[in-house]
Amino acid sequence: MRAEKERADDADTRGARPKGAGEAAPTPAEADEVRRFSRARTARSAEILEDYTELIADLIAEHGEARVTDIARRLGVTHPTATKALARLKREGLVTSRPYRGVFLTEEGAKMAERVRTRHRLVVDFLLAVGVPEDAAETDAEGMEHYVSEKTLGAFRRFLKSRAGEA
Repeated sequence: MRAEKERADDADTRGARPKGAGEAAPTPAEADEVRRFSRARTARSAEILEDYTELIADLIAEHGEARVTDIARRLGVTHPTATKALARLKREGLVTSRPYRGVFLTEEGAKMAERVRTRHRLVVDFLLAVGVPEDAAETDAEGMEHYVSEKTLGAFRRFLKSRAGEA
C-alpha cells in the first residue's frame, strides 16, 4: 500500500518543477506587465463598490434613502445580487442599513461616491471635447472611469483647461 502511494506521489510531481526552480528574474518589461495586470485586477475589484456607492448617493439625493429593490432595478441585477454586493459594501465600511429602512453611505462611502462622480464627469467632458457623441461618451465613461489612472486624469484636466483658455 505504501509503495502504491509513493508511486502515485511520484506520478503527481513528475514533470513539475519546484516553485522558482530554474526561473529567471522577470525582465523590466515583464515586471511592468505584471504591474499593469495587477492594477487592472484591482480596478475590476473596486468597480462594483464604486458603481454601488455612486448609485446609492444618487438615490439618497433623489429619495432620501436607497432601497435594495431600487438599487437592483437601477443596476439591472437581481435582488439577491444586490444584497450580496451590499453585504460586501458593509464589510468594507462603505454603507450601513437598518431593518425596514434603506441603505445609507458611511462617510467613507460618501467620499468614494463623490470621487467616482468627479472622475466620471471628467472622463465624459474629455470625451465630448474630442468629439465623441454625448450618448457614447456617457456609456464609455461608465467603464473607463474605473480604470483610468491619476496621471491620465491629470492629462485630461490639462487638456480641458487649455481648451477653455482658447475659447
